[in-house]
Amino acid sequence: MKKILLSTFAIAIAALTYAGNGEKATYKVDNKISNLEWTGKKVTGEHSGTIMVKEGNIMVENNMIKGGSILFDMNTINCTDLEGEYKGKLEGHLQSEDFFNVTAHSTAKLEIKSVKKGEGEDMYDVTADLTIKGITQPITFPAVVKMENGKLVAIGSVDVDRTKYSIQYGSGQFFEGLGDKMIYDDFTIKFKLGAKG
Repeated sequence: MKKILLSTFAIAIAALTYAGNGEKATYKVDNKISNLEWTGKKVTGEHSGTIMVKEGNIMVENNMIKGGSILFDMNTINCTDLEGEYKGKLEGHLQSEDFFNVTAHSTAKLEIKSVKKGEGEDMYDVTADLTIKGITQPITFPAVVKMENGKLVAIGSVDVDRTKYSIQYGSGQFFEGLGDKMIYDDFTIKFKLGAKG
């Protein structure tokens, strides 16, 4: 569960991949119409939540995304399936050194490297660098990208391996005898991102 969030960021934002009027343009990510949802699973269940986009820009040329950078505010890690004391404990743990170490790494970053037309209408394959806890790893994922009411909109999901970002807490790869306390390494990020020119 906890592994979730960061990746969350990363992923979600990387999806902005199509746009434009045929010329060079910069689209500013609108955090009011963008949202990221994460889901993390363990042997005994799962948890889900959200994280906010801090800021970002997408560069478009000749109707194709040429690059971009999105920052996620790790201080906004939120668990939506718990309430009260348990909610606070999980959010605090996710922000701790066991997971995302928010004190030292207050943002996560997604930097778009390339975007290629995928199979199906409005489908694109996005390649990006995702940085969590100061560690950068390449990531590729499919996304639906289109224009809606003058805004660039991207919708997609991606699975992220938290252990690649030195988030090893509760991982069966690194610890034995965890039993029902084991947390799966992959977490899923679902996102809808909006950007305005």
